[in-house]
Amino acid sequence: MLRDVIQRHSIREPRLLEEIFVYLVNNASNLVSVSNIFKYYKGLGRKTSYDIISNYIGYIEDAFLIHRCERFNIKGKEIIAGNVKFYANDLSFKNYLYPGFGYGFGYLVENLIYLELRRAGYEVYTGNIKNKEVDFVANKADRVIYVQCAYLLAEPETIVREYGSLEAINDHYEKYIVTLDDLVLPSNKGIRHIQAWNFGEQL
Repeated sequence: MLRDVIQRHSIREPRLLEEIFVYLVNNASNLVSVSNIFKYYKGLGRKTSYDIISNYIGYIEDAFLIHRCERFNIKGKEIIAGNVKFYANDLSFKNYLYPGFGYGFGYLVENLIYLELRRAGYEVYTGNIKNKEVDFVANKADRVIYVQCAYLLAEPETIVREYGSLEAINDHYEKYIVTLDDLVLPSNKGIRHIQAWNFGEQL
């Protein structure tokens, strides 16, 4: 942050930059927008602007501290403007910023799979179809895969929710659910259940 962002770009409000970085790490895997961040600071009475916040986020991205994941309309085959997701480049950021605070594992699985897809050379988006969210739509050359992430498929409602998003997609591209379960569920309607530590083998 100090060398690659603050010094390089002569940041005039380093405290604001750091706060935005913490906000993005804290909201990794959640939909956020520059407008919402701007409104948040405006509500606190902080003097800043939409452009400053947007620029600061861009600087943090350029330093590879976080990654932007655009929304993609699976049916319409187009990028959806507005809210996006951000993922941390290092899963330890959250532990460093919030030591001793338990966050569970769901967001870690999703962040990890995002990084795995990017390292394998995929373009990665978060999908939307019929008001359902698909964690990742990943493209590489002629290959397209859909990925849903969860901690465990321990509850029936979790299984219904996670499979439901992928079942809403009518094409025949590969579909995966990635979890930390000890046991692998059988393939269901073409949807494969993969343990997170084995997912890289599919790429």
